[in-house]
Amino acid sequence: VDAVRRLLERSSAGAFARLTANGGFWGNQLARLDLPDVFGSRGNVLQSILTSALFKERLQRSLNHVAEAGARRAAPIVGETVRNLGVENAGALIGGGPTAATGFLRSAMAGSLIDAMVPALGDGLRLASDPIVGQALAGLTGVDLTGVARSLSLKADDAIWGEIGREEAAIRANPESTNDALLIAALKVL
Repeated sequence: VDAVRRLLERSSAGAFARLTANGGFWGNQLARLDLPDVFGSRGNVLQSILTSALFKERLQRSLNHVAEAGARRAAPIVGETVRNLGVENAGALIGGGPTAATGFLRSAMAGSLIDAMVPALGDGLRLASDPIVGQALAGLTGVDLTGVARSLSLKADDAIWGEIGREEAAIRANPESTNDALLIAALKVL
């Protein structure tokens, strides 16, 4: 159980360190968020704005920056869950596939990161200093900001769990890099 907790602590800490850094989502090809669907289906005004590749890229970059706030909100929730995690079959998780522990944790958290990120992302959208975001949001008539924030948090949730899983797989591939005797011993037995 301690080995599973340490594996998840290190995996999530490494993932959140990268994702919450300035440009953490945008600079990571595997975590970069696409524009939420709501931006591509809102009619003539927004559609005409979004025909510009430069505009799309700036909007996507801004939304990825806003996602960093969601990740900062999610990090302590994941940490707290890992510390209090009850693991019934720790041996199976240690001996499982490259992202077995991450999958277990995601399942145990059952979407709670999404709910936690929506307010932070909504605030981030409202306070975004980039006029591109303001222009795009103004074109979303009939769509509430919470809906946009929820759509963005669904994408951020997938990116966060993907990044934690990649970090877990890297630790499993080279447990010595952790300098953690318990993890090295547990993962080398395999």
